[in-house]
Amino acid sequence: MKIAAVFPGQGSQSVGMGRELFEGFDNARDLFERADQVLGYSLSKIMFEGPIEELTLTKNTQPALLVCGVAAYAAADISAQCAAGHSLGEYTALVAAGSLSFEDAVTLVHKRGIYMQEAVPQGAGSMLAIIGPSGDEVEAAVADVKQGVCEIANHNCPGQTVVAGDKMGLADCAEIMAEKGVKTIPLNVSAPFHCSLMLPAAERLGLDLGRIEFKDPKFPVYANVTAKPIESGIQARELLKQQVCSSVRWTESMQNLRSDLGVDTIIEYGSGAVLSKLQKRIDRAVKAYQVFDMTTLNQTQAALS
Repeated sequence: MKIAAVFPGQGSQSVGMGRELFEGFDNARDLFERADQVLGYSLSKIMFEGPIEELTLTKNTQPALLVCGVAAYAAADISAQCAAGHSLGEYTALVAAGSLSFEDAVTLVHKRGIYMQEAVPQGAGSMLAIIGPSGDEVEAAVADVKQGVCEIANHNCPGQTVVAGDKMGLADCAEIMAEKGVKTIPLNVSAPFHCSLMLPAAERLGLDLGRIEFKDPKFPVYANVTAKPIESGIQARELLKQQVCSSVRWTESMQNLRSDLGVDTIIEYGSGAVLSKLQKRIDRAVKAYQVFDMTTLNQTQAALS
């Protein structure tokens, strides 16, 4: 088997996430405790007990998913030959690959969440999922938007593309799609992530990234911005800055893992099975497993053995 470790982004969080890993594995417990110490408050309590409103604050969601992803990867102890992460999951992938220290990653994604939330006034922008058309068809529709900001944020899988922008741009895009008989779904997010409206966040985050040491990854990590492997620690730092305003090229990344490296198995670490479900739409020949609690860990270990 050629295994890729994959790590989810925002939207996979849930109250209770990581609790079984915390209780069942010393190395996982250590990571939760280290994260609490780095942040100066009990993120683990918010993750285990909620309330969901506090967990879904971007400044908490992003480090919560990173901690869960790293803890699940450590608890499973299954060797991966490569990795990728969806949006903030790229930080988790870089920790798994030894390019970024755990403590630095927790600090960075916490700040990233704050910067992204503050980049656009509350309610001024959002995101819209477009179901059915190809990515090229969505790009053509976005090009026809005449007012406001509307840009492709995520190429998640064939038939599922997400756009981000301000109210005017998204309304125009939704109208264009409706005329084509295409279904659009407003997403319950707090800001228009992965578009040019996030430029203030990218600039602020860039200053923090510049102070952090990045090492060369010990195995290939496919970047959201390029859908290609990160070649050095220096490149990893620059791509994380670019990522804030750029599209997440997830479909292409997963296809390239298959064509470049012969990946036939992905294991999704952290919380939920969002990426595993996307994989079924991208390439059913690639088997997908999850590790986020004791049940999924045991199931995955049994399947691989």
